[in-house]
Amino acid sequence: MLRLLGGLKDYLKWQPISTDSAIFRLHNLFTTALLMGCSLVVTATQYVGNPIQCIVNGLPTHPINTYCWITSTYTMPDAFQRQVGVEVAHPGVSNDFNNEDAKKYYTYYQWVCFVLFFQACLCYVPKVLWDNWEGGLINALVNGLNMGLCPEETKCEKKKVVTDYFLSHIKRHNTYAVRYWFCEALCLVNIIGQLYLMNRFFDGEFMSYGLRVMTFSEQSQEERVDPMVYVFPRVTKCTFHKFGPSGTIQKHDSLCILPLNIVNEKTYILIWFWFIILATLLTLLVVYRVVILLLPGIRPALFRARNRMVPMSVAEDLARHTDVGDWWVLYMLGRNMDPLIFKEVVLDLSKKIQTAASNIQ
Repeated sequence: MLRLLGGLKDYLKWQPISTDSAIFRLHNLFTTALLMGCSLVVTATQYVGNPIQCIVNGLPTHPINTYCWITSTYTMPDAFQRQVGVEVAHPGVSNDFNNEDAKKYYTYYQWVCFVLFFQACLCYVPKVLWDNWEGGLINALVNGLNMGLCPEETKCEKKKVVTDYFLSHIKRHNTYAVRYWFCEALCLVNIIGQLYLMNRFFDGEFMSYGLRVMTFSEQSQEERVDPMVYVFPRVTKCTFHKFGPSGTIQKHDSLCILPLNIVNEKTYILIWFWFIILATLLTLLVVYRVVILLLPGIRPALFRARNRMVPMSVAEDLARHTDVGDWWVLYMLGRNMDPLIFKEVVLDLSKKIQTAASNIQ
């Protein structure tokens, strides 16, 4: 199992240069690794037993197992409310009395591993977009200035490169910032969309799945139905038809055990809680970005919060003489550069921008 999941560690490697936010990485890297790991665990059936085992008299077991796995099995929803061992043999398992409308069919379990893999790919799309759009700009500007221990001459040359770059590209970074914020908004759209798709995948049972699991223990013993057993039944029924010796059609009811659903129910309760938490964090993040975009007055305070060594007057001057894109690139440099070096760069840049502005006037 460790060898199987060991390849996912590359998604969680620490990066010395950061071009995005922690919540952005939680979506792109951690969630991708989580979904990929769940897909691998579900796929590796040798660790959890056979995915389905059916009991039927007079027929070979293997063909019945294969048939019921590739078609579907069903339960009777009203049988979940009955007393196990007295009225029904297992939760949801009872006589259907040839009433097709009363059956609840389960066809999702063959697709779980593929759907989880597809979800992981969707979570990785914003990172691919941002890596292509970012183009290594922050890494090129930092250029080793994240480490304070470097020769003074080399440090001065690198600081001059950063300052000259900003002076020649001032007010040309709005596209850079907008593209990044678009990728953050895309993360929120992806999570909300996946919640909706999973709800459709489980016939409308997923949205309230976590809440029902949490309230399950608080309900009275006579009224409560385990939501994990209802959504992911462990015992179901399957109907197989064959021709008899005289050519008449014979109907065989089989009782099927789904041990893989023990893994599925725990997997999706984890995914439900994580997606709700992540959707909340991404919503707050998008609102925060909108506030930054619409309220320029808070940018100096945010800039100084990133590096307390930068005077407030300098932060205000930079916010006043630059666009939001320039401010964002400087803000990201403050996350990656050595604080003392970043202070020197910002002070020098502020003086040169003010001098250039006064010459124009």
